[in-house]
Amino acid sequence: MKKLFTSICLIFITVSVFAQTATIKGKIYCKENGGVSHANVKLTQSNIVAVADENGYFVMKNVPFGQRELVVTSVEMEPQNVKVNVNKPQTSLSVVVKPKNFDINEVRVVQKSEKKEIETRGFAVNVIETKEVAQRNFQTNELLDRTVGIRVRQNGGLGSSVNYNLNGMSGNSVRIFIDGIPISTYGESFSLNSIPPALIEKIEVYKGVIPAHLADDALGGAINVILKKGSMNNLSASASYGSFNTFQTNFSGTYRNEKSGFTVKASAFHNYSDNDYEVWGKFVRNILPNGRYEYVRARRFNDAYRSTGGQIQLGFMNVKWADQFFIGYNGSDDFKEIQHGTYMSIPYMGRFTTSQANVYSLNYVKKNFLIRGLEFNVNGMYSQRGQVVVDTVKWNYNWYGQISVGLNGNPILRPSGAQQAAPTIMNLDRNIGTFRAGLNYDLNRNHRLVLNHIFYTIDRREQDFMRSELEREFVGTRDLRKNITSVAYEAKAFEDRLKTNLFAKFYQQGINRVDPVLRVVEGQNVRQENRANSSKNHTGYGLAMSYTVAPKFIVLTSAEKAVRLPSESEVFGNPGENIIENFGIRPEVSYNYNLGLNAGNFYFNKHRYSFTVSGFIRDTRDKIVQRINPRVNDALQTNPFENLGKNKAIGFEADFHYSFDNNLRVDLNMSKFNSVFNVRYDPNGREYDYYNRQLPNEPFWTTNANVQYTIKNLWKEKSALNLYYGFRFVERFYTTWLLIDDFRTPRQYIQDLGISYAFPQNKFVISADAKNIFDQQVYDNFAVQKPGRAFYLKLNYLINNF
Repeated sequence: MKKLFTSICLIFITVSVFAQTATIKGKIYCKENGGVSHANVKLTQSNIVAVADENGYFVMKNVPFGQRELVVTSVEMEPQNVKVNVNKPQTSLSVVVKPKNFDINEVRVVQKSEKKEIETRGFAVNVIETKEVAQRNFQTNELLDRTVGIRVRQNGGLGSSVNYNLNGMSGNSVRIFIDGIPISTYGESFSLNSIPPALIEKIEVYKGVIPAHLADDALGGAINVILKKGSMNNLSASASYGSFNTFQTNFSGTYRNEKSGFTVKASAFHNYSDNDYEVWGKFVRNILPNGRYEYVRARRFNDAYRSTGGQIQLGFMNVKWADQFFIGYNGSDDFKEIQHGTYMSIPYMGRFTTSQANVYSLNYVKKNFLIRGLEFNVNGMYSQRGQVVVDTVKWNYNWYGQISVGLNGNPILRPSGAQQAAPTIMNLDRNIGTFRAGLNYDLNRNHRLVLNHIFYTIDRREQDFMRSELEREFVGTRDLRKNITSVAYEAKAFEDRLKTNLFAKFYQQGINRVDPVLRVVEGQNVRQENRANSSKNHTGYGLAMSYTVAPKFIVLTSAEKAVRLPSESEVFGNPGENIIENFGIRPEVSYNYNLGLNAGNFYFNKHRYSFTVSGFIRDTRDKIVQRINPRVNDALQTNPFENLGKNKAIGFEADFHYSFDNNLRVDLNMSKFNSVFNVRYDPNGREYDYYNRQLPNEPFWTTNANVQYTIKNLWKEKSALNLYYGFRFVERFYTTWLLIDDFRTPRQYIQDLGISYAFPQNKFVISADAKNIFDQQVYDNFAVQKPGRAFYLKLNYLINNF
């Protein structure tokens, strides 16, 4: 009996041991390219299968104890068998694989890339990938400027103020996001001027119709910059030097503990440029003592720019309770000299701004939150921003950087006592809070509900230290609050051929302004307050659809009633950019329509090509624009934003991509639109002189061409030599309503050349660029000239999987 009991116990223990199961967590990656997305992992001699996520991470449950074998497969890599000893409940595994050397015919069986998936959901959107251009001497704004339908409007060289035109909509109608958070949270010192492509994973450019997950009041479009989220241990750095004493450097690194999921991500950048490039032409003139104009060719002398910043994030990735959880800090600082006002007619000396920002953030993302199919994300940010505008120099200067003199030989004083207006040391302090939360719920494979809310508040204080000590005690306050809620229903039908996205947005904004003033009442100094406030509520809605007519032909259409609430700078002004306040400015409303065709990829032997073409309408009410002042020689060049009235833009764009044998790549695109003033009569019944006329200061026809040729295995195995050529065309346009040549820019033909050499495994890359090789005059906002011919050298170094 005792032997029988012992035998039964042994059998029970043996069965229990063999019945034990474990969970295998791992990552699949190759040294050259990082994590392998959507790879399949199968346990041999069983039906247990797992699929890796976009970063290469996978989880396989219910794996029996013992010696096991996994088969890892993907269209991107060679199949690999991995043996693992499963002897504990949790087993961690790292699988290093080799990329597959496939012919172009094999690409045809690959599922849609993430870029293709986003671009075929129905919205008018382009996805810009930065992997190649990150190794070159490119600014993020330059990369955007080469994209179809986008014109980057920059007031000069590195660090100058920028706005964006998307198919006829410009300025603050186009919102910029960093990982879905409005970039205004970060301040002037952290912008697309200072974020290098090396720190960016991709950029999504939405035109006209904005999806619900970007819950903001973007009217004409949105540019969403997705920063790198790399989960593989790596370290990269780059440095470049070029014309106009331009120096740029950046570094980024990621460390993740495979067992605990603890992750540290850090990045930093430093940029500097003298921006002392030559300017010439009809807007660059010195005023002689007798009052006559002397047209000159001179270097800018008060335009230096410096920006420094960095961020660090600590948290966990791919753990049981969170896909991402990070707390972070972002700090940045910049210095910018101001060469002139709105126009180039009068050079400044000694006017400059400094800006600082401290941003604290919390980010949490979890799929299958509480219940299967529910994704929850929340992002909270609080920033403290400071800006100082200094303008105390009282003399008038010419384009040679010399003090101007009159007929009597005496120096000429500025009319108001400083370069722009009255002397000022204006301090602007802002406390900004941004909170965004979202829920995505997959009812099933074909139906999804989306709910997003964003709350934005800004508390602004102004104090001018050039005022008297008594006046300095009176600090003006500016407060703006904004709530935007968006809901959406996404559906797929007819075997995913039809995709629809129906959404609505609800907008609310409150504004308060307090200006303390000193008044004399009955012989006594009395402090009084001038108060003003307003509240606005609006509703918008839209629909985006795509339909796959044939496997390689997709029709896309979208429409939206969009609302944009006036921004802080439009309501309260911005001294650093020569903008004065307009408290009575109204929200703008636009009815946006897009219709397009996405075709490709098509293959013929080693040739591959694809193209897109689309048309659009932007019918806008109360369009917000900066006031256009044709008197370009006025001593005071500050202009507010104002409501223009009705405006309609109708146009089209086309984009063509061609490659041969994965060596030659050609990208061509063009955009043309007619954006006209659409109000015929003024309040007195008289017809406007500029009715049905093209809006001034808007480039309406642009073309881009980019060619790249790669020579592989030159000098060393797995190395690559890349040759680049770029061409841009901008049609001439008027900068004011006056149709005279003095206020019209010339046609612009800009050509660039570049070369880079990547050593094996891309660990070290050296590149050189020659920009605007024929030294053409390049104009932008209000005919402000941009840099001419310039040369740059850049070094990149990357350590993967340390």
